[in-house]
Amino acid sequence: MFYPLDQFGALSALVTALTSLLCALLLLVLTRQLWTLRWTLTRDKTSSLPLPRGSMGWPMVGETFHWLFQGSNFHISRRERHGNVFKTHLLGKPLVRVTGAENIRKILLGEHSLVCTQWPQSTRIILGPNTLVNSIGDLHKRKRKILAKVFSRGALESYLPRLQNVVKFEIAKWCSASPRSINVYDAAKSLTFRIAVKVLLGLQLEEERIVYLASIFEQLMNNLFSLPIDAPLSGLRKGIKAREILHANMEKIIEEKMERQQTQDNEYNDAFDYMLSSAQEHGQELSIQELKETAVELIFAAHSTTASASTSLILQLLRHPAVVDRARAELEAEGLGRLLTGDKSEAAPQPRSHVPTLSLENLTQLCYVDCIVKEVLRFLPPVSGGYRTALKTFELDGYQIPKGWSVMYSIRDTHETAEVFQSPELFDPDRFGRDRDECRSARFNYVPFGGGVRSCVGKELAQIILKTLAVELIATCSWTLATENFPKMQTVPIVHPVNGLHVYFNYNRPL
Repeated sequence: MFYPLDQFGALSALVTALTSLLCALLLLVLTRQLWTLRWTLTRDKTSSLPLPRGSMGWPMVGETFHWLFQGSNFHISRRERHGNVFKTHLLGKPLVRVTGAENIRKILLGEHSLVCTQWPQSTRIILGPNTLVNSIGDLHKRKRKILAKVFSRGALESYLPRLQNVVKFEIAKWCSASPRSINVYDAAKSLTFRIAVKVLLGLQLEEERIVYLASIFEQLMNNLFSLPIDAPLSGLRKGIKAREILHANMEKIIEEKMERQQTQDNEYNDAFDYMLSSAQEHGQELSIQELKETAVELIFAAHSTTASASTSLILQLLRHPAVVDRARAELEAEGLGRLLTGDKSEAAPQPRSHVPTLSLENLTQLCYVDCIVKEVLRFLPPVSGGYRTALKTFELDGYQIPKGWSVMYSIRDTHETAEVFQSPELFDPDRFGRDRDECRSARFNYVPFGGGVRSCVGKELAQIILKTLAVELIATCSWTLATENFPKMQTVPIVHPVNGLHVYFNYNRPL
């Protein structure tokens, strides 16, 4: 039997296509094996320990696309498959992901000896060379000593009345918006920016100017993790421009404070006063440029993470009305929560809260409110983890971490898997009560603010903001979800609700 020539041609083309496909597949397999071998050979030969289990993915891209598409499920699936310490390759770098109290303890306490902090180059450029982010070793220790006074008990006590006043006025805006809903995450960012600018930095500005600076700061934040390319219209250039505008608005008040310090006026009103005094006590002199950069860094530290935690607090109060009822009973027992009558038709919303001026002692006595705040930070820590670079090869959980590799410790995963927490998937403030205090036995099972020498320097202020917000809301307001369902929470780079958390706020009726 004879076959037409065109059939032989089609068959030949099919064989050629299959052969090409097979060769391509074999080439892919070969390149992946060579990529894996390339990283296997980077293990430190002086150590007998193996590299962590895991996959380095595909050449050049590693597992970056899996990470981008899978989100938090990427780390969960690999932790379940490989354990609490596993290797991967993300964003062009070999990375070891770390979970668990003992493993995190070694990373956090190994700062400057085993590991060093790792921030993107764009972040370091935009924030400036005189910040904690860009400081290591003895320089970092000296800067933390100066900032310690900014967040001392005396300083926090002096901030609290003004902080409470800002919270009252922001809640008044939320309640006056009814029947329109409030996007809580946006409102929380507005609240924390005002606290940072008005209370922490002491800038006395008109509302219009604050709104403008808030938009400038948002521009800085949006470009903080951009490509480190300084070109027109680049993210880095936009971030630098935003920083310079913020610096210009702070320069005059800094100059005035430096002049006042020379007259030996020891009145303390804000972070600038405490920084200048602390520097003088430690025999150091801060330049105007150092103060400007530190001021922007303080806003950066206080803004997004505290806004995230404030949003998570309101989300959990919405989800758990029994928790609200119990907290309200505690406030009433402490004599808090009376409500003033007010005229909602006033041009500027006026606070109707009559919660007395709070003190640190008042907040300390509110044990259940304290438990709520701690549980919010455990259940939805604002920052999922932190990055470090290995300064030398060291052992972790039976594996070697090679010098130069990136290490990412996971706060969220550690909170979710710590054995000390009973039913960690449940929101349960009582786990921090005096009868249980589940994290008492192992300090690094609960690390919402990190730990070691790089722990959040403003963690006490953040908790005070959250407690004050909780007191003012629970004592004076009611709220309902404006959407049919609760939003999903995005965990990267900072925990926040997808498409916002929309809520109706109203003042309770006067007692």
